[in-house]
Amino acid sequence: MIRLDNLTKVFDTPKGAVTAADHISMEVPAGEICILLGPSGCGKTTTLKMINRIVRPTSGKVFIDGEDTSALDTQELRRNLGYVIQQIGLFPNMTIEENITAVPRLLGWDKDRYKRRARELMDMIALDADAFLKRYPSELSGGQQQRIGVARALAADPPVMLMDEPFGAIDPINRAVIQDEFLKMQQELKKTIMFVSHDIDEAIKMGNRIAIFREGKLVQYSPPDDLLAAPRNAFVESFLGEDRALKRLNLVKVRELASDEIGVVRPEDTLATALERIEGFGYQNAILMINDKRQPVGIIHRSVARTTSGYCRDHFQSVPTVVSLDDDLRKVASLMFAYDMTWMPCVDDEGRVCGQITQRAITHHLGSRYRATQSSGPGDDTGTPTPSAAEE
Repeated sequence: MIRLDNLTKVFDTPKGAVTAADHISMEVPAGEICILLGPSGCGKTTTLKMINRIVRPTSGKVFIDGEDTSALDTQELRRNLGYVIQQIGLFPNMTIEENITAVPRLLGWDKDRYKRRARELMDMIALDADAFLKRYPSELSGGQQQRIGVARALAADPPVMLMDEPFGAIDPINRAVIQDEFLKMQQELKKTIMFVSHDIDEAIKMGNRIAIFREGKLVQYSPPDDLLAAPRNAFVESFLGEDRALKRLNLVKVRELASDEIGVVRPEDTLATALERIEGFGYQNAILMINDKRQPVGIIHRSVARTTSGYCRDHFQSVPTVVSLDDDLRKVASLMFAYDMTWMPCVDDEGRVCGQITQRAITHHLGSRYRATQSSGPGDDTGTPTPSAAEE
């Protein structure tokens, strides 16, 4: 959907020519989010702004859905690209409805159509249309204004969206909420998005692909898991940080590693039965007790089962915590540390036990990927569509 072909920008300054973006070539498939990431002054924002000609390229071309945009009128190009910036940029003298419908009105939509579209988008960004559409930007919080900025960019249903640190000015709690809501929208809308960020965790959470820039050059362009497992060079490795293995926990869901083999007992089972099943699993210090609906109702510890007689229903403790199949491994690891557990029961949407996830499985998953990349050599598994574009 987006293809950059040797896109270059050279600025003339009193001290001479400065190359802000140096022959950037990359492709973003339809429906994917590409995050542009790198230190300040690396060329990521310049590259983004060349796509809608806020910055005019010195050389190179931009293709949208196969069409060379250099032949398009600038205003026509921009009206077909959604654009969201960190400063939001809402028109202060317009109502929220007028802000959202600015581009549809310029495109000549009839009144009923653009008003209907404004209400649809308010529902999509989880704001009450009746409560907010007639307000002005100054009457909204920063997080609410940011949501309106996203809605305005989506108003004319553009196939491509450009986002320049759109959530950077929002506090961490609201930023996480807006990120989650945006990803839910993206699952339905399947927009093609180029997204500038300075936050590695945000890039890993939101990007299908991540482009690492340095001094105007595209250094590596890979899916997040490939980037973290196989950084192309020392700069990328340093930029990602020493905890890059832990960052990969965000990318893996419980369902990918959960085992359906889990020892359980029922309230009417004896403690001797519980001990036998605990011993059968070897590495566990407790076993899960479930009810007739296969829901977790308690934990029987090895020490209790070994030293006490009687029935499980009389000697259980409450279940410390459970995880769902759609939770990520970062949440699992955090809970394991918090509750001093090496395994954790997994439940489905109805709260029924469907398996377990273990610390051993998580460690093996992370380690196996690193062993694979070390054997193939660094940078061999980057998913870079144009290898020459990723060389420094």
